[in-house]
Amino acid sequence: MSTLARITIVTAGLALASAGPLAPGARAAADAKAAIERGRTATATLKDAQGAKVGLATLEETANGVLMIVDFEKLPAGAHAVHVHEKGACQPPFESAGGHFNPGHKKHGILNEHGPHAGDLGNVFVPESGKLKVELRAPKATLAKDGAATLLDGDGAAIVVHAGRDDLRTDPAGNSGDRIACGVIELE
Repeated sequence: MSTLARITIVTAGLALASAGPLAPGARAAADAKAAIERGRTATATLKDAQGAKVGLATLEETANGVLMIVDFEKLPAGAHAVHVHEKGACQPPFESAGGHFNPGHKKHGILNEHGPHAGDLGNVFVPESGKLKVELRAPKATLAKDGAATLLDGDGAAIVVHAGRDDLRTDPAGNSGDRIACGVIELE
């Protein structure tokens, strides 16, 4: 085989290798980057029943669901359940937000053998200052334009804070009490 033929074969092999499928980790990173580049980020301004701002959530599409960075201010101290609810409506007392976001028709809570809902985010523990910055993740949700798992469907979705702690087991809402704050999820 001539030197030119060998160079051509090696060059062709390198081109195929570089054009081939990405490794799973690289594919996930590329997908997450593409999602962000397509503008799939959102926010939700959380307000209490009197209309006062009590927090801001920034949502970002990732390869592993939706990452939420929530900056709470002026929340009552103590443990509070946080959930994504199925409707993008926040009229006090926030029943307008509907039930938990649950496209998989599961039961409530990570401790429930038939759960969790896709909108179950767990508890936050607010200090006496009422201020807390926390990262939450909804692995079974997306900010895609369509599909059963999207938080941005025709009627939207909302982030709701409850008065009490989520027991992570009891259907439908973990005995977490009244809804004390709500924010509609909206594209940036």
